[in-house]
Amino acid sequence: MNQLLVSPTDFIATDRVRISDRRLQHLNQIHKASVGQSLRAGCLNGLQGEATILAIDQQAAELQLNLHSQPPAKLPLTLILALPRPKMLRRTLQTIASMGVNTLVLINSYRVEKSFWQTPFLQPDAINAELILGLEQARDTVLPEVILAKRFKPFVEDELPALAVNTRGIIAHPGDYPECPRALTEPVTLAIGPEGGWIPYEVDLLAQAGLQPVQIGERILRVETAVPALLARLF
Repeated sequence: MNQLLVSPTDFIATDRVRISDRRLQHLNQIHKASVGQSLRAGCLNGLQGEATILAIDQQAAELQLNLHSQPPAKLPLTLILALPRPKMLRRTLQTIASMGVNTLVLINSYRVEKSFWQTPFLQPDAINAELILGLEQARDTVLPEVILAKRFKPFVEDELPALAVNTRGIIAHPGDYPECPRALTEPVTLAIGPEGGWIPYEVDLLAQAGLQPVQIGERILRVETAVPALLARLF
């Protein structure tokens, strides 16, 4: 936890918070925190700065906040990601938040198992919990927007064109395609498929919505590897 992230429900006064969950455990066990100690802090979807510990024990901690700085800017990116298997989803959500993705669309695909959509990790609280871990790691405060698109064709035909307008649309897909561009400054809409890639029908439909296929080499990467590799290359 490189930054203590508090939420509006933690406030007990205008500039004071009280915490008693895993964050308290982290302060006690990892930081060995004590009264008077200062640490980096931020408010969820708000400013960041410092927090000073006023009181701490095994039951709770009270801290005084001095929040004065804007969080780092988000990437100008809408990421369309075929829903990964549940265990991989948790790690990928943390990576996406850490790297500053602005909007995430978790979408169905022919190669996505139907059972993946039943995982409790797709509940809003579970998604936010993983995203918050990523924000804490990267010293950010702003949650990415997350959209669940359980039906591929209606989303790509009816909603994707509006999301992708005035952006550079890219489909990450293995094959005889141009190399993925590097160091872009323009807004991007990026579609990453499941392990094994999109099926041809899906590539065609994404292309009709304004996205163009690119490749990053002959190796087929796991989703949790492909996401940071592509984001680092693009931005």
